[in-house]
Amino acid sequence: MANEQLAVVELITDIMLGKTSGVSRVDFFPQKIPFPFNEPYEQPFERATPESQGVSSAHLAALLRELDASKYTDMHHFMLLRHGKVICECNFAPYPKGLWHISHSMCKSITGMAIGLLVEEGLLRLDENIYSIFENKINPLTKMFRPVITVENLLTMTSGVSFNESGIVSGNDWLGSYLNSAVTEDPGTVFHYNSLNTYVLSAIVTERTGLTLEEYLRPRLFEPLGITKILWEVCPKGITKGGWGLFICTEDMAKLGQLYLQKGVWNGRQIIPAGWVERSTKKQVETDADTFGYGYQLWMEERPGSFEFNGMLGQNVVVYPDMDMVLVTNAGNNELFQNCVMLNIVRKYFPLARSASDTGCPDGYTLTDSRSPLARSASDTGCPDGYMPTDALPENQAALSVLLHLVDELESGLKKASRIKKGGWLTSGSVLRRNSRLTSRFGIRQGNQPTYGCNLRQRPQGLISSTHVSAYSFDYERHIGMLDGKEYTLAQQSVGLFPLFLQVFHNNMTEGIHAVKFSREGKDFLVSFLEADTWHDVKVGFGLAKESLLTLHGESYLLATRGRFTTDENDNLVLKLEMAYVEESAKRLANIFFFEDGIEIRWFETPGKSMIMEGLESVTEELADHFLYNALKERGGMEILHRLMNRTIEPIVHGSLAREAENTLEEIE
Repeated sequence: MANEQLAVVELITDIMLGKTSGVSRVDFFPQKIPFPFNEPYEQPFERATPESQGVSSAHLAALLRELDASKYTDMHHFMLLRHGKVICECNFAPYPKGLWHISHSMCKSITGMAIGLLVEEGLLRLDENIYSIFENKINPLTKMFRPVITVENLLTMTSGVSFNESGIVSGNDWLGSYLNSAVTEDPGTVFHYNSLNTYVLSAIVTERTGLTLEEYLRPRLFEPLGITKILWEVCPKGITKGGWGLFICTEDMAKLGQLYLQKGVWNGRQIIPAGWVERSTKKQVETDADTFGYGYQLWMEERPGSFEFNGMLGQNVVVYPDMDMVLVTNAGNNELFQNCVMLNIVRKYFPLARSASDTGCPDGYTLTDSRSPLARSASDTGCPDGYMPTDALPENQAALSVLLHLVDELESGLKKASRIKKGGWLTSGSVLRRNSRLTSRFGIRQGNQPTYGCNLRQRPQGLISSTHVSAYSFDYERHIGMLDGKEYTLAQQSVGLFPLFLQVFHNNMTEGIHAVKFSREGKDFLVSFLEADTWHDVKVGFGLAKESLLTLHGESYLLATRGRFTTDENDNLVLKLEMAYVEESAKRLANIFFFEDGIEIRWFETPGKSMIMEGLESVTEELADHFLYNALKERGGMEILHRLMNRTIEPIVHGSLAREAENTLEEIE
């Protein structure tokens, strides 16, 4: 059994046995810092109405509605550029505008840009053997029996090296483990997606320059584009992770897509060599039937000539050169990569199209499929039937107002809250979080934040019919009063406030929650969790989420929490909490059942069980040749293992009353 496989099995076993603290083989040190809210945002894109750039507001409203309504998507941020201008943006509640977000594998494409710069500077060749680059980090005898693995093999995910993502939990020396790992395929022959290939590309940057990947790119890429609010995690050896671990703002993701759309040029300056952009965005290797090919650290898309920077769970930069368009998403979908519901919805709204040179269509138009939503009649757009304008449409104030009203509902949380039936989320009298949001889109700048639709001079009428006034129901006050001051000691102490998914990704493992208490501080209702010797106070909003800043082992995470009261089939009070880590792709969910002398907490996370179980399956497949695995499988042990893992991912924890509430029900009433 390979060392990294054994490490994964041990980690999973320890977690299932209720051990979390001290189980990691990887040294932990805090890296995640608070987001720099006070720093100005640099080089924002100009905002414009969709029609001014040749796209229908009604079409974009339909796209947002479908993305929001799909049970397979959990949208966080959406941004669409055409002709270099933002024509639609939506920050789905509770994910605020301008905040960085984890990018997962989307940042692989940025690492690919760094390799292009190294080649341009004469510091690297694509045909170099990685075992020669790191010859001081590999056993000379081992090197003699290694095939040549080139830098280009790493770029195209065809290295054939077996050491993959699971190895990041096996120890501190990821580079040494990779270089000394088995090569199971002939390099350059088989596409096998492996994030450690990208990590080694990052290590090459450090080996050749003495700088981390982030330090190398800062003056060459990030600063010229005005990308200053970023955080890129490093491994225990100080090497930038390269293939994951980057926090970056949605609009900065859009800048990187626009840079590649412009062949590497930004503000008249060649940032990335044009030849490198062309090679990177050309299909270099076939993948599988569900995808469209792979270039240099990025994916081909369905439309001819289009491509994508792709990260799991919905972190994407999709570039459509034929439409001069860049589309960006952040999400927490329960799906991994390109073949997912969210991207298929996007493809539905921007279907296959051919250029004018191929079709002979009139200048200024692109031929569309008459069955697609983009095919609009001449009466709607003034353009020939079957064609989409590449330039402006007549302004449509009514359609734009509908789009902006929809965006405001999605950003404020009112639309999400209004879908919950009476007795669930408290919705009556909810307050819009920022009444100035709509006016700021129509020509008023606030600080360094870009405005929307800066070519419009006045706010359209009818977007909001009245001002909402805050109000609380009697039941809400009654339940809060009943819980105020209560504290419970928990029996099981292996469940963390941090989702298991994030614990493993950031190597920030929990010591377990020991106790939970409920309190009111002014207008805030707090649910506080005791992990190790630290109380973490979580503000709970009813109807609209409230934000809290958590510090977990020295790392800061912004949390937005919604709560609602309900009852179970036996009329026991239940408090349901949805805790969104708004810089991440994951949420923590907790259903707290209150009984006469104790509580029961049912924990969930999303993306959750299906994702983690899929990862477990991949690990067990790697162990298929091991006799213990086969013996376990033959005796039905895999079913038991899966049941145990299910209970680990979605545990049920019981607690006993440690301190009574300060108020009695009679006093409250």
